[in-house]
Amino acid sequence: MRKLLKYLRNYKKESVIGPLFKMTEAVFELLVPIVMAKIVDIGIKNRDMHYVMMMCIVMVLLGILGLACSLTAQYFAAKAAVGFGTELRSDMYAHINSFSFREIDEVGTSTLVTRITSDINQAQTGVNMALRLFLRSPFIVVGAVIMSFTISIKLSLIFVIMVPVLSLIIFGIMGKCIPLYKKVQKKLDRVLLSTRENLTGARVIRSFSRQSEELRIFEEQTDDLTVTQLFVGKVSALMNPLTYVVVNGAIIAILWFGGKEVYHGAITQGELLALINYMTQILVALVAFANLISNVTKALASAGRINEVFEVSCLMEAGSEMVDITKSHGTTAVEFKDVTFHYGGAEESALEDISFTAKAGQTIGVIGGTGSGKSTLISLIPRFYDVTKGSLSLFGKDVKTIKPEEMIRLVGVVPQKAVLFAGTSRDNMKWGKKDATDEEIWRALDIAQAKEFALDKEGGLDARITQNGENLSGGQRQRLTIARALVKQPEILILDDSASALDFATDAALRKAIKESTENTTVFLVSQRATTIKNADQIIVLEDGRIAGIGKHEELFHSCDIYKEICLSQLSKEEVQGYEK
Repeated sequence: MRKLLKYLRNYKKESVIGPLFKMTEAVFELLVPIVMAKIVDIGIKNRDMHYVMMMCIVMVLLGILGLACSLTAQYFAAKAAVGFGTELRSDMYAHINSFSFREIDEVGTSTLVTRITSDINQAQTGVNMALRLFLRSPFIVVGAVIMSFTISIKLSLIFVIMVPVLSLIIFGIMGKCIPLYKKVQKKLDRVLLSTRENLTGARVIRSFSRQSEELRIFEEQTDDLTVTQLFVGKVSALMNPLTYVVVNGAIIAILWFGGKEVYHGAITQGELLALINYMTQILVALVAFANLISNVTKALASAGRINEVFEVSCLMEAGSEMVDITKSHGTTAVEFKDVTFHYGGAEESALEDISFTAKAGQTIGVIGGTGSGKSTLISLIPRFYDVTKGSLSLFGKDVKTIKPEEMIRLVGVVPQKAVLFAGTSRDNMKWGKKDATDEEIWRALDIAQAKEFALDKEGGLDARITQNGENLSGGQRQRLTIARALVKQPEILILDDSASALDFATDAALRKAIKESTENTTVFLVSQRATTIKNADQIIVLEDGRIAGIGKHEELFHSCDIYKEICLSQLSKEEVQGYEK
C-alpha cells in the first residue's frame, strides 16, 4: 500500500485536515464522561438543578462541536480518497495502455478489468476509512486509558490488561484474513472472465444450445466464490463478538472492583460512571477500528494486486526515429529477414525463418490454412509484438527504432474482428485521423464500398453507432473499419481477413477501389479466399508457421502443392483448367 500512497501527494492538505478534525472530535468525546461525573458528584448529589442544566448544555455543546468536526473530517477524507482513486485509476489505465499485446495476453483482460475497477474501489475505501479512523480510534483508546489513570490507578490496570488482549484478537484475525481476501479477488477474476465470455459469445452459445452448460459452469464458479467469501466472512465476524466479550468482561470487573472502591471512599459514584463510559468508548472505538482493519485488510489485498499490474513492464522499448519515405514505386516498404516468433509461454514457434520483401505500392497476398500464422505474421508489421529472432524493417528502418507515433502514421490495420465504438460514424472515422475532414471521410467510405449505406442511414456521418456496432450488419461493420483505416491514408495497409463478411462482388469492387485509389500504398491482403489474393503482386503461402511458397498466382499454382490444393477447393472448374493448360 505504501507504493500507492504517492497518489495522495496532491491531497496533502486534505490528508492532514481529515485526521486532525477526527482527533479534535475525539478530544470532545473524551471530555463527556468527566462532565457526566460532575453532574452526578456535584449536581445530583447536591440537588443543584441549575448546575445539572449548565453541565447538560456543556454536553450538548461538546456534541455539536464533535459533530461539526466529524462532518469536516468526513468531507476532507472523502475528497482525498476520491482524488486518490481517480489518479490511481488514470495512472493504471495509462500503464495498461502502454502494454504490448504480449503483456496483455500474459496478464489477461478479465483480471485487468477487475483490478482497475473492483480493486481500486476497495483501495479507495481503505484510504477513506484510514483517514477517518486510523488515528481517531487509537487516540480514543489511549486517551480513555490515560483518563482512567487520572481517576484510579488501581482500576486503570483493568484497561491496561484489556487493551493488549483486544489488540491480539484484532491483529490475529487481520493476519488470517489478508490471504483469504486475495483468494476472493482471484476467484472474482474467474467469475468476471466467465461472464465476459458469455456476454461476448452469447450468439455462439445460443447457436450451440450451450446455455444450460454455461449456466452450470457459472454457478460452480460463483458457488466457489461464495464459499470462500462466507469463510472469510465467518473469520472476520469473530472480531466483534470476541471484542464484546473482552470489553464487557472488563466492564463487569470495573463494576465489581469499582463498587468496592466507592464503598471505601477511594472514588466517587460519578468517577465510577466515568470509568464505565470510558470503557464503553474504548469498545465503540475498537469496534470501529475492527471495521477499519477489515476494510484496510481488503484494501491491502487489493493494493497488492494493483501493484502486480504496475510491476508488469512493457518489454517493448519505444523507438525514437522518424521514417523518410521516398514515394516512388519500387522502394522497399517491408522486409522480413529470417524472422522467428513465438508467443510468451509457448514452447513452439508460431513463425519460423520468414524472409520476404514487399515493395512500395505492391499488393501482397497472405494465404494458408487455419493456424498457419497469417494473423501472427501481419501483427509483427505494426509492432504489436516484437520478433523473437531475425529482423523486420519498414522503409529501411528496423521497426524497433521507429517512434510509436510514426508507426501509427505509417501503418493502417483492419483486424479480423470488426470493432466499432459507441458514437457517430464520424467519430469512428476520426479514430484514423483526428482532424479528418468530411471530404476525406467520404472518400475513404467510397473506397471501402461503404458510402452508399452511409448515405442511406439517417443522419449520414452523424448516424449513431451502438457499442461494437451492434446496429450494423457484419459486412457494414467490416466496411466501416476498412474506411477508418483508409482515412489516414497509410503507407502500409493491412487487411486481416477483413472482407470475410462481404459477398464476392463487393469484395472484388473493394480490392479494385483500393488498388486504384492507393497507388503507392503497400497493401497486405490476408484471406482464406484464393479469389481475393490471386491478383496480388506477390502471394505468400504459409503452412505451420513457415513459408511454403512465394510468388504470383500462376507460378504458385504449378509450384506449390498447398496453394494448388486451396485453389482446387475454391476456384471453378473452368478457371482451374485454364491454369493447368
